[in-house]
Amino acid sequence: MKHPPFHAEHIGSFVRPPRLIEAARAHKATRLDEAGFRAVQDDCIREIVAFQESLGLPSVTDGEFRRRSWSAGFIDAVDGFGLRDGTLGFRTESGVMGVASSPYAKERLRRRRRIVADDYRFLRSVVKRGEPKVTIAAPDVMHWFLGPKAYDGAAYADREAFFADLVAIYRQEIAELANEGCKYLQLDDTALPCNCDPHARKDVAARGENPDELTERYARLFNECIAGKPADMSVAIHLCRGNLKGAWMAEGGYEPIADALFNRLNADVYCLEYDTPRAGDFSPLRTVPKGKTVILGLISTKTPVLESKEALKR
Repeated sequence: MKHPPFHAEHIGSFVRPPRLIEAARAHKATRLDEAGFRAVQDDCIREIVAFQESLGLPSVTDGEFRRRSWSAGFIDAVDGFGLRDGTLGFRTESGVMGVASSPYAKERLRRRRRIVADDYRFLRSVVKRGEPKVTIAAPDVMHWFLGPKAYDGAAYADREAFFADLVAIYRQEIAELANEGCKYLQLDDTALPCNCDPHARKDVAARGENPDELTERYARLFNECIAGKPADMSVAIHLCRGNLKGAWMAEGGYEPIADALFNRLNADVYCLEYDTPRAGDFSPLRTVPKGKTVILGLISTKTPVLESKEALKR
């Protein structure tokens, strides 16, 4: 079997089947117990795995069917989080839809259960062809949207103490993923691409932080979290500006973060959103050093229209 990264991959969630949506609603309303909900998830994952294998995809995910949202898998498994309104909302062509809630540490963070290691174990058991890939929210997401308000002072004296607990949680999870045989881990990051948005950068400065310093610190945070991973585990970072039924959270090319992203953040693979003009042009890719792999996100999930080969070449 070839090892990641691969020439072409699917990035992101698959559309939930109707019966999985109904099961989630029944579970939330306590009409379906945890075992029953898990059984429905298992069946739907088997089907989406078979679908990916039928397409010949080299990496196979569980469709991200077990998590409520792209970041909820982490938050649900870690005690100490609450929610606060941030300053950044989803946008459409007609304006801002509303401010999004973001997690904050109201108490010291403690991993209550395995975050995705059990999910990976099941995924690996049902994949017959291809490399099982597991996804988790990137650590900087837990800070960027709220900045200094991402933790209560009673829980953490400063940002570094907060980051230290995040690092410990990620390292423990990655070690357990390695023990399960995981060779491909993807960290989903909206913080760094949002930090490319001129308006968002002004908001960061207004709350007393330097957006360029944050980029550098987030690169080190990423490196600290994956330190100690096995040499045969490939780690990808997936950069996205948010996607909620076609709405987005930020716009702007990768130039403000490119140097730190490609030269000081130690990902093996960079999965870059490039399916709309909001992502800018390819000029930031000039800073990618030899030995690192970039996967260009050119085929969009935001529209049902399939791109032509000619459009992709342009």
